Amino acid sequence: MPYKINKSLRCLVSLLLPLALAACSTVPPQEVFIPPVYPAAPDEPRFIFERSLRYNTNIEPLTTAKKLRRYATGEVGNIKGLVKPYGVAVQDGRVYVTDTVQRAIIMFDTKNNQYKQFGSEMPGQLFKPVGIDISMQGEIFVADVSARHISVFDLTGNFLRYLGNKEMFRRPSGVSVSRDGSKIYVIDTGGVDNQHHQMLILDSQTGERLKTIGERGGGNGQFNLPLQISTAIDGSVYVVDKGNFRIQAFDADGNYKFSFGTLGRYPGQFFSPKGISTDVDGNIYVVDTAFGNVQIFNNKGELLMVIGQRGQNSAPGNYMLPAGIDVAEDGRVYIVDQFFRKVDVYRPISLQQNSTSE
Repeated sequence: MPYKINKSLRCLVSLLLPLALAACSTVPPQEVFIPPVYPAAPDEPRFIFERSLRYNTNIEPLTTAKKLRRYATGEVGNIKGLVKPYGVAVQDGRVYVTDTVQRAIIMFDTKNNQYKQFGSEMPGQLFKPVGIDISMQGEIFVADVSARHISVFDLTGNFLRYLGNKEMFRRPSGVSVSRDGSKIYVIDTGGVDNQHHQMLILDSQTGERLKTIGERGGGNGQFNLPLQISTAIDGSVYVVDKGNFRIQAFDADGNYKFSFGTLGRYPGQFFSPKGISTDVDGNIYVVDTAFGNVQIFNNKGELLMVIGQRGQNSAPGNYMLPAGIDVAEDGRVYIVDQFFRKVDVYRPISLQQNSTSE
């Protein structure tokens, strides 16, 4: 009898095993996400995609209690996030993003896993926040293109003061703080009906106008629809001169130094430059909305490499309407895309992934 049972079992296995193997072969293999690196092979990689920030769920931990509640009730949670982001500024792991539709600043605190929104209520209510920068002293400066002034907040979102007014600005769209925090540089984009295409230097505490640089034109120190601005570690100030398809460099006092860039479709040229930032080595990062990428230059205006490409989906490295950019102290690069409603974060290859010293 045992022999008969084993023989029957072997027969059954011989019949079922091919069916089981066939069923297993129909299960698609699990895709493994490979983060993009830039530049691509065969060049030596410098940056690797790390994460995207879109919603509060990207950073707020899902505790066991929340998981059980969702399982029991079927709730999806209170999801909040970006609607139409524009500018970004980073300090000590906190990522601050201007949102022109929500009329607010969205904060992703990547160190403490917290999400916060501020600037939607008085005092300090925002109307169309665009440019943003953070001083070394911990104050957030926001260019409000509709309210036509600069709003200042502390790092937790408490309103501090206004700088400038409607008599001083036409369309303030970019702001950057000097390294010592004593001055701010404001870009007034102007318009087709006026000559207020200029950079203004203000006292960061009182808002007193210290100097006005430029007017509409194509000469050195002149602007045509300037947009964004960044202050480098050596005090140099770089301005996106969008309508002239170039970047202009000034010293800390607003004196013209040099410019680089021309209209074109090749690397090192511009078609629709928008955001700008600098790193601790003095390199210059320029967002081009038309190209859907970020071009990186040295402090002489020589092209070093490119991050990203234009894409039809929101996959890492793909951009449709890239806008703001910031480079943190640790070298991480933060790129905003308005269309895909995200902030992509890239980590230098040399930086450990668990480092949080932005």
